Amino acid sequence: MVITLRKPSIDVRRRILATESTRDLTYTAVGATSDEASIPIGYAVDRTRIELGRGQVVFDRAKTAFAGWRQFHLGWVEALPDDTPIRVGETVLVIARAAGVWWTNATRIVYVVDEDSPATSRFGFAYGTLPDHAESGEERFLIEWDHTTDVVFYEILAFSRPRHYLVRLNRRRARAMQKRFAADSTAAMLRYVSS
Repeated sequence: MVITLRKPSIDVRRRILATESTRDLTYTAVGATSDEASIPIGYAVDRTRIELGRGQVVFDRAKTAFAGWRQFHLGWVEALPDDTPIRVGETVLVIARAAGVWWTNATRIVYVVDEDSPATSRFGFAYGTLPDHAESGEERFLIEWDHTTDVVFYEILAFSRPRHYLVRLNRRRARAMQKRFAADSTAAMLRYVSS
């Protein structure tokens, strides 16, 4: 895992992406966020769901936000490169500033959701952790448009456990950061679809 005092340079990020794109995921329950009942025992589970608005325009704007990884444009967290296509196998770095340092966490998209039925339209993806990540687990980002109520929801579902020894030592702070990410990410999505 890469921990630095300064935000990692583009060259450092490229090297990490090149290395991590060839490595295996750090957990075995790949895809478990697609069915909450499949999430393994021994992981912390976080679920956040908010209403973004109503109708096709809100759903389309939320999809556009995902395409630019806007749910990560938080100031203290970024997903890079932010033009990474949402497709299985793509590797992305989640860079977060916490405790005065930058943590670079490597992830890989493990599945994509793109469903349209008479009752519901859903779009999203899940990524899993790679060896250069402070945690081990999976996180799903989903936009759901309920056609019967016309309401569009944004949901984050994650399961994780500490991998890096600093995270294990400071588990309470790490959990607080995960909760902060969920709150800030939902606020970012609300801002984006409302603008």
